[in-house]
Amino acid sequence: MNFKRSNFFPYKNKYYIDQLGTLLKNEILFSNTNNNFEINEISSLSNLRDNSILFVESDLKIDKVNDKNIHVITNINENKSNFNNITIVKNLNIAYNIICNQLFHHEDQIGFIDEFDFINGSYISKFSQIDKSTEIGKNCIISRGVEIGKNTIIKNNVVIKNSIIGNNIVICDNTSIGTSGFGFDFNKRGSVNLNPQLGITVIDDNVHIGASCTVDRGKIDITHIGKNSMIDNMVHIGHNVIIGKNACIAAQTGISGSVMIGDNVTIGGQAGFAGHIKIGENVIIAARSGVTKNLRNNSVVAGFPAIDMKEWKKNIIRQRKNGY
Repeated sequence: MNFKRSNFFPYKNKYYIDQLGTLLKNEILFSNTNNNFEINEISSLSNLRDNSILFVESDLKIDKVNDKNIHVITNINENKSNFNNITIVKNLNIAYNIICNQLFHHEDQIGFIDEFDFINGSYISKFSQIDKSTEIGKNCIISRGVEIGKNTIIKNNVVIKNSIIGNNIVICDNTSIGTSGFGFDFNKRGSVNLNPQLGITVIDDNVHIGASCTVDRGKIDITHIGKNSMIDNMVHIGHNVIIGKNACIAAQTGISGSVMIGDNVTIGGQAGFAGHIKIGENVIIAARSGVTKNLRNNSVVAGFPAIDMKEWKKNIIRQRKNGY
């Protein structure tokens, strides 16, 4: 989904490609620039935007990149021959942080600007768009850029930021939508080393989200919850997670970042998901399962690590026979 990033994260500074050397200083190992343009966006591999920076951490060739005003920043020397506009850096994570922190205002840095009206006991950003039919409870905060569709119910103490919310949605008390994702350099921790999370959250029509849930926004693109999905209380959905239509997710489930979940998936309570895995369609996952790998369509799994439920039941029977 395309969205206007500056609606949520206002521009902080203007930079052209030929200014990257000054911005990145000692991080640059090699640079080649055929097109000098003003940087006003960041791209991902799945969503190439014009006049943007694309951060690449593997050796690959993407023909469409050379057809647009896109400058690749990478830590892979072999990419020299793959792209016309490229900068090779020592540490891609540091380069990402420097560039994004300089390009955009965001809430994990001092200086983020928003303006609010106090309406019926809640703070509503002047830069949000909310349909008149939507009902908002007390002590809520609706932040900059948020769009909310028709006939939506937002209960008490809800925080919504960096999000596009559809029609006929219910969001229950104390839930936070569009929060900062858990992105940082594993070897260089601390709040000052957070990766800027400059994506958004998109919630499709007719979704129910329970109380005390958290849904992190995407890092560059989106976190997405599909139509007709039912999310129970105290569920955490990490950044870049994509959930298909008709999902049913029970309480206290935790879904790590960049998990892709297909349509019609049912997840029992207290299930946990490792990051960067794919769950097929029509999958059933038993309560308290630990999902550590991809699951095919129509799988029914249980246990930790989650395996086929029939095999899991056989293992339980064997353990009981052996006195465990």
